[in-house]
Amino acid sequence: MSDAALVALILVVGMFALMAIGVSVSVSIGLPSAICLVILMGPESGIFTSAQKIYNGVDSFALLAIPLFVLAGAIMNQGGIASRLIDFAKALVGPMPGALAQTNVLACMLFGSISGSALAGASAVGAIMAPEEEKSGYDMSFAAAVNIASAPSGMLIPPSNTIIVYALVSQASVGALFLAGYIPGILWALTCMVLVYFYSRKHPELKGAGFPPFKEGLKAFWRAVPSLGLIIVVIGGIVFGVFTATEGAAVAVMYALILSLIYRTVRVPDLPRILLSATRTSSVVVFLIALSSIMSYAMVFANIPNLIADWLTSVTSSSVVFLLIMAVVLLIIGIPLDATPAVLIFTPIFLPIATQYGIHPVHLGIMMVFNMCIAVISPPSAPVLFVGARVAGKKVEDVIGPLMPFFGALIVMLLIVQYIPALSMWLPTVAGMVQPA
Repeated sequence: MSDAALVALILVVGMFALMAIGVSVSVSIGLPSAICLVILMGPESGIFTSAQKIYNGVDSFALLAIPLFVLAGAIMNQGGIASRLIDFAKALVGPMPGALAQTNVLACMLFGSISGSALAGASAVGAIMAPEEEKSGYDMSFAAAVNIASAPSGMLIPPSNTIIVYALVSQASVGALFLAGYIPGILWALTCMVLVYFYSRKHPELKGAGFPPFKEGLKAFWRAVPSLGLIIVVIGGIVFGVFTATEGAAVAVMYALILSLIYRTVRVPDLPRILLSATRTSSVVVFLIALSSIMSYAMVFANIPNLIADWLTSVTSSSVVFLLIMAVVLLIIGIPLDATPAVLIFTPIFLPIATQYGIHPVHLGIMMVFNMCIAVISPPSAPVLFVGARVAGKKVEDVIGPLMPFFGALIVMLLIVQYIPALSMWLPTVAGMVQPA
């Protein structure tokens, strides 16, 4: 058996076997990878190289952006910012059929564009919207499905931790990737809103409440402006080169903290608890990145990316077929794998092939993240699915049925984004961060 076949067998069988018996994803990735290096390089060199790759995987100044953005999101989650964004969203979509569900979609998009987390959006927005929707007579399985389906838009709209991870691996511009995520992220939310509209048309009891009085609408807008200002300050600063992504993340923490203290929704005694919560989340992400680095190195050492590239180019010379194969692989592998290790593992495989087909690294990054966004709501092991069902007080199996139309529509939108590069490339090109094709 060749080295590549042996490594592939150990990685696939080992990873899925460990996850099947309840071992954490990070260990399920790292342990088989380390075993591969021990077999290929010998015990001493294999163990030393594994430890070295764990260290090198997190030895990055740019990587500091992730725990800092996580901390900013934790502060905003505690700081009452979600409720202000919800009030603003209600004022915008009040007359639409299914107004509360439409509010959920828009609020998830707005909150995601500030926190960069699908889980935070599903938890913070869903916890506020679920009681209101239940009181208004909504089918709570449908309400949970709306919340689950709309939450991942925050992984596309910056700041996005998944995009930052892709930028680290691909060496693509973080600013260009951030700009590239806006239109696909908005299209994700619009897809959900269209489905809510057609559902609500069949349920007349879910009619809209109408626009609020002018003063109330103006008040809701005014209360949301400081929170939305974070987008302008942080993303604008990163895109226009005022500061790096890591410095922008630090600015986001300070902005969110000052805003929450002014709102008096966060007190100084609350900070240790918020810091501990953010540390727990960040440590999981960083540990995943560290152990995924071993797998990436083991695959490169065994020449697996080149073999896959040779196979794909021998099977087809069409970029259309390549993108379709990539989408299928990512959708399947994204079900058991978290978005972070999936991006870390598959970017080194797909990026060289995509370059051969003339696909820009920025466009490839948005396509990969879009795939991962669908994966985090895909049953049976999607984290956003479990969180969304829990905050709505429903069982996961009750939510899967209403979620399927969203799942299908978002796959169609994935194909649209995938085969129309201008949707992701237009903004960074206009901003001069990407050269026109």
